[in-house]
Amino acid sequence: MIFDGDRQEVDRYLQAVDEIQRSISDTSISDDQNKVNSAVQIAMARLEDEFRNILISHTIPIEADSLTEPDQDQQQQQQQQQASSFSSSSSPISHVTNDDSNYVNDEANKLFRFNSEGTASNVSVNSSYRSTSSFREIDLIPSDTVYDLRCIAERMISSGYLRECIQVYGSVRKSAVDGSFRKLGIEKLSIGDVQRLEWEKLEIKIKRWIKAAKVCVRTIFASEKRLCEQIFDGVGTCIDDACFMETVKGPAIQLFNFAEAISISRRSPEKLFKILDLHDAFMDLIPDIDLVFDSKSSDSIRVQAAEILSRLAEAARGILSEFENAVLREPSKVPVPGGTIHPLTRYVMNYISLISDYKITLNDLIVSKPSIGSRNSGDPSTPDIDFEEVDGKTPLAIHLIWIIVNLQFNLDGKSKHYKDASLLHLFIMNNVHYIVQKVRGSVELRELIGDDYLRKLTAKFRQAATSYQRATWVRVLHCLRDEGLHVSGGFSSGVSKSALRERFKAFNAIFEEVHRIQCVWLIPDSQLREELQISISEKLIPAYRSFLGRFRSHIESGKHPENYIKYSVEDLEDAVLDFFEGIPVSQHLRRRSN
Repeated sequence: MIFDGDRQEVDRYLQAVDEIQRSISDTSISDDQNKVNSAVQIAMARLEDEFRNILISHTIPIEADSLTEPDQDQQQQQQQQQASSFSSSSSPISHVTNDDSNYVNDEANKLFRFNSEGTASNVSVNSSYRSTSSFREIDLIPSDTVYDLRCIAERMISSGYLRECIQVYGSVRKSAVDGSFRKLGIEKLSIGDVQRLEWEKLEIKIKRWIKAAKVCVRTIFASEKRLCEQIFDGVGTCIDDACFMETVKGPAIQLFNFAEAISISRRSPEKLFKILDLHDAFMDLIPDIDLVFDSKSSDSIRVQAAEILSRLAEAARGILSEFENAVLREPSKVPVPGGTIHPLTRYVMNYISLISDYKITLNDLIVSKPSIGSRNSGDPSTPDIDFEEVDGKTPLAIHLIWIIVNLQFNLDGKSKHYKDASLLHLFIMNNVHYIVQKVRGSVELRELIGDDYLRKLTAKFRQAATSYQRATWVRVLHCLRDEGLHVSGGFSSGVSKSALRERFKAFNAIFEEVHRIQCVWLIPDSQLREELQISISEKLIPAYRSFLGRFRSHIESGKHPENYIKYSVEDLEDAVLDFFEGIPVSQHLRRRSN
């Protein structure tokens, strides 16, 4: 190859080509013109080979360091990790079936089973598109070689070989771009291929794609555009744009088709956070895409990117709306043992906690309020809301409150499957308390929900606790009343020992039953469990101590007092501490004996 040899030989060859090109206009005799044209064809064929050889042999392989993005914001990274952990460990809410027995006993399952210019000529480089600091352009070809390529391109184009020049350039540089794509792990997948992938595998590819897309736009495509400008700018009208699109149009479509496939795929709740990650990545890249693909010939790339961004936004809105309905309609009917926190409650609250982490994005995307029922609608089959509770809140905040309203409505329905009224109230208390704690534990979620609605939720679980105590302990305390124990007659009055013995026996039997049953009930939150135990003790212990103090002597003066006074005050205090730990009585007794 001439351009691989001595520089003087290169210059002499280029001068010879220039002379042949000049002789075209000076030659009038047809035979001579044919000879000149033949000489031009031979020269252009040789230059085409030289052009191809230079592009191939002098391409600088992109180093691995250039194919990595700088570390992203730590908070954003943590957010994506949490979302990935959530969605990869869960199944879509829409997949929940009526076969509840597989998950209600599985405490581990918190969720449903259910990503230089030329050295010898003035090369004009348009740098208007490089106006942001996000670009990391690199030299794809040494600067002295760029000068040789420009010299060849000028002569091929001036001789009418523009198409050949563009084709050679595009084919070689596209191969280089394809090589960089392979290093980044970008696969040639059709939209159908992407949509057929399992979601767990797709999550990994989305995370990889987000990182790769930034490198593609800001490093690979931007560097290819700069190289085209260095070689072709000023040589002819829009030739640099034509060569740039010949090089990157196919790879750009391949890159964006992946995101497009995600945007139009079947919607399900676990996809929301990766779709939001994709949306944020695209939103971040759109200004760079507009700057790199700024010519008329690249309109289709800009339009595709904008449409994908719009579809991702619509997908996120659609998933949120479908999630609201899925929470309301989740059909499980088997009561969770011990009235503990339902898997639905954990799933939904973990889900909306993550939603609140994306509030900046979602506040822009969610512009309309959900279709919510009025408290005056009178339809008992659908939830309702007091519009004053959401007055002045953002659409996103209203959506989150509406999800919680739907969740409570569903939980109220599930509570009716408990045959024991006390357990029904304990179930509601546990689940609403969990909702409150999740809201309090997230600054973002609490800010969205608001303290007014949080106070309403707090009042609801406290009311459920009060209802539980009434349903359980009124009948226990009823045994400790004085009514019915006193007798009166003409000559004497006092306490009926038989009635008193029956009263102690009734108390013992009822308390033992309550103790046996409610020890295996579960309040997972230790603070809430302790508060309820204290509340029970504050009512039970003083009443029992007073009753025992008034009537102990009447029992102890008779036969077998131990058959009637089975509990000391201290025994009752210890027994109350057994409640709601999810442990049978026998284990509590063994623990105390040890």
